[in-house]
Amino acid sequence: DQEGGVGKEEEEEEDLSEGKEQKILLDTACKTVRWLAAKLGPTLSSRYIVRNLLRLLVSCYFGPEKHQFVLLGDENETDVGNIYERRPVLGDLIAKPVLECLMHVAMLYGEAVLTYQCLTYIAYVVGPSNTWRLNSRKEAGLLTGVVLMQKIIVYLSDSTLMDVLPKINQEVLLPVLEVLTSPNTSFPSRAQARTVLCVKTLSLIVLVSLRIGQEMVTQHMSETLRRFFQGFSVLSGLKEQMGGSEDSRVGLAGLSDGDELGCDPAALEELEVVFNLEMAYSAYVPFNCLIGDSVIKKVLWNHDHVWKLVSLYQETVSAAGPESPHLLSPEPHQGKRFALCVRDTVGGDDRVTGTFGSVTVGNRIEIPQHATAWGHHLAKVKPCPNMLSFAGSQEESSLKQELPRSARMLCGNWLAYWQYEIGLSQHDTRFYFHQIRLQHFTGHLATVKCLSALSGEDFFLSASRDKTVRLWSLYNYGDGTREMEPRLTYSEHRKSVFYVHQAEALQQVVSCDGSVHIWDQFTGKPIRIFDAFDSRNPVTAVTSMPAPHYSVITGTADSVLHFIDPRKPGLQHEFKLNTSVTAGLIRCMAVSPSGRSVAVGFSSGYIYLLDTRTGLILRVWQAHDSDILQLKTAEGNVVVSSSTDHCLTIWKECEQKPFHHYRSPSDPVHIFDLHGNEIVAGTVANRIGIYSLLDTSVPVAMNKLSSENFRGTLTSLGVLPAKRLLLLGSDNGVIRLLA
Repeated sequence: DQEGGVGKEEEEEEDLSEGKEQKILLDTACKTVRWLAAKLGPTLSSRYIVRNLLRLLVSCYFGPEKHQFVLLGDENETDVGNIYERRPVLGDLIAKPVLECLMHVAMLYGEAVLTYQCLTYIAYVVGPSNTWRLNSRKEAGLLTGVVLMQKIIVYLSDSTLMDVLPKINQEVLLPVLEVLTSPNTSFPSRAQARTVLCVKTLSLIVLVSLRIGQEMVTQHMSETLRRFFQGFSVLSGLKEQMGGSEDSRVGLAGLSDGDELGCDPAALEELEVVFNLEMAYSAYVPFNCLIGDSVIKKVLWNHDHVWKLVSLYQETVSAAGPESPHLLSPEPHQGKRFALCVRDTVGGDDRVTGTFGSVTVGNRIEIPQHATAWGHHLAKVKPCPNMLSFAGSQEESSLKQELPRSARMLCGNWLAYWQYEIGLSQHDTRFYFHQIRLQHFTGHLATVKCLSALSGEDFFLSASRDKTVRLWSLYNYGDGTREMEPRLTYSEHRKSVFYVHQAEALQQVVSCDGSVHIWDQFTGKPIRIFDAFDSRNPVTAVTSMPAPHYSVITGTADSVLHFIDPRKPGLQHEFKLNTSVTAGLIRCMAVSPSGRSVAVGFSSGYIYLLDTRTGLILRVWQAHDSDILQLKTAEGNVVVSSSTDHCLTIWKECEQKPFHHYRSPSDPVHIFDLHGNEIVAGTVANRIGIYSLLDTSVPVAMNKLSSENFRGTLTSLGVLPAKRLLLLGSDNGVIRLLA
């Protein structure tokens, strides 16, 4: 016995330890998601985080076990937006961290995330399908849509709620009610899933009604209320068609052959279980209190039938007696509840409900002190434990909460760009340029020579003729007109800086003004400086090898490539390009994505292809007739070059002839960057062109930069590939971020 007791204690300790580990893991995952949402920015967060959180939310309600009601350990715990007595299902507990992460993104970027992305997704998952048959995924989608909608409404402002209310009614509530009250559609999880959906839908309708107030409910929610209460008359209507009595509600005798009426027998059984006397009472009384007896009679075409059910339930509970063990005491200490009474709005209290100009703060149903006799009678009724009574709804926070105004809230041009981007398909990877001005960065005093984004695309570097390198934040702020200041300025250069790049493997910055500087991107302090190797042959081009390589390659005027290891002083090695022809000066270099080869462009138009490991020259060819301005490499052994001969040429390393020639008729392409299979190029005439890298049949998209969005002459360009944004530097030192 002692050994058995010890074994049980060990098992309990293991379970407790496992529970703690799972909680720590969940907390860590939530914190990671929140950190990523802030780091990635609004577009990438919506595209990769919010979309996947919404899909994950559906999985939280997938399967019949997720629809079982659970008991909460802490009765005092509040649940924002939950109007009825808290009766969570297992899926609610699983979905809680997912909902918290979604609300965090909304708090960061504004309610547009809720109304433009989340609401659209809800309309998608609850929308009508091509068949009457309901599968488990659709069942989970319906529950997800209602739960998420309930969460969203709490954080919407009054004006926004009224703007989206028609969409909520037409694309969310009515489709859900169509399935909920349908005698043709049975739920895979049977009556339990339909009950949960009914409870949550009713709670959602009440929440909307309390938010908008009595007058707006009458104007905007009549059809929704009518469709919900229609569920109580489905069975009675079918019985009338079969010649039965409307009052014989209990049992499905005479409807067992539901197929004769085009109905699903399983669905009829579910409807009888869900739309019972208790549900009629729980649904009817709050709305009678809110909009009044006379109005609700006009709204509900089956008011008499619903009233009969309410009265029957009232008689049933009264007959149970006050000593019944199944009854709850209505005393205040049992929980916060509405004191419900039915009244006519003409003779009762005429104070305005809702959040639109009401005297009281928040939404609540005001109960007059001189309640009617019928109201006193209701107050004496002790509802059964399963009754869907109000709980905690008199607290302002349960009906409405203000989204905190974040400095990164989407507005203006940022909002327009975000809406466009999330409207694109995830499979559409093309670069679209609409000249949407997002931010401009001021601080440089002379021409911006080079732009380079850090690997996370949350910061970028700029090099200028003013002998400085500056680090800038790419986080969204303002409406597109805000001027941003640099986070950090590196001022150790003595001459014009023409190159800057992040050495990704080292997480350090490489910049060059003739001397190569390696410095810390977080503190701005120099780590190592490599001075000119030969004063007679200055450095004319620099490039960095991709991770996991560490080397920095410099090209000098004597056609020598010097390999530098930033981790230690001195040269790593050098390769002499034995040019048998007059190649001229090295103008630019580009390392292949694998790091195995480097392309070197000369002022004479020649390109040398060199093996970075052995120094062996793999290929030499006359690529252009004049000075090569820039080189880039891409996957698939592709080299792209531009020249003063007005040509933008795509080469395959192993092919003698060019893959394709793009010719600019007016001015040469002096700067360009790659975005997937596209080339984004700029000219001195401030034209931006988008060229296809591999598909030559795609037409070139050419845009002239407007003076409103860009002033000065275009001198540098950088593409943010993940965010699909464009950084443009000018001769006046101003950098602009455009979409």
